[in-house]
Amino acid sequence: MSTRADTVPQKPVLLTGASGALGRVLTRALEEQGWTLRLTDRVPFPDPLPEGSRFQLADLEDGPAILRLAEGCGTILHFGGISVEHPFETVIGPNIRGLYHAYEAARREGARMVFASSNHAIGFHERTEVLDDDCALAPDGYYGLSKAYGEMMGGLYRHKHGVESVFLRIGSCFPEPTDARMLATWLSYGDMTRLVMRATLAPTLGPSGTAVIWGASKNSRMTWWRRDGRETIGWAPQDSADSYAAALEGKTSGNPVAERYQGGGFTALDYSRSEPPR
Repeated sequence: MSTRADTVPQKPVLLTGASGALGRVLTRALEEQGWTLRLTDRVPFPDPLPEGSRFQLADLEDGPAILRLAEGCGTILHFGGISVEHPFETVIGPNIRGLYHAYEAARREGARMVFASSNHAIGFHERTEVLDDDCALAPDGYYGLSKAYGEMMGGLYRHKHGVESVFLRIGSCFPEPTDARMLATWLSYGDMTRLVMRATLAPTLGPSGTAVIWGASKNSRMTWWRRDGRETIGWAPQDSADSYAAALEGKTSGNPVAERYQGGGFTALDYSRSEPPR
């Protein structure tokens, strides 16, 4: 029988990026579980504020503000920052400097970091490859580069400061899949929420103090991603994109670069080679 200690963290949880699509989903779901949430974003929270939660406007580049928000928190769910491909000068502030501020807060509080990484950290691996969680990073743009950097920063903070991190390499997290690629990469909102809960509540991350999780639902077409740390945190996906296959199997981009690599359309953005390598 589960107890409250199994489902509700003992300390408050800080959620950055709370006003974004995934942040709003997490806020509703975690509030229903009785979690005490501290929410922040650089834009106002668009929904009614859950009882027992508090929201504060803050920019990730404001280090003192992030430190104040994290006071007393046991976990930081870092979902803030630029969430799609943008020029480097746009990405570097929130996704690099802002990430540093979040990790400094985790270090000071002795908090666990649950970092919303991305499949775009490994996007230039080909779809014929099968990847384990320790595969080489191969970002497919400046956004993916920031996610790869975030995983490396987590390693630094583990080795130097003992900060625990769970890296969620999220595939495609939307209400439902919308193209053929998502038949492999889709992560349902329910599976995403359960993943975040287990990443927060797992009593240990093992000797390494870190875990990488491939963020995809139970999709039969996901043949690219294999071993990860899901057993360490006690998570298994329950949903599947398979029921959408008949409608989406032929819905591809038509771009040979996007269809070759795991990162899909992000790999083709600003692609200046005359042709992909042999």
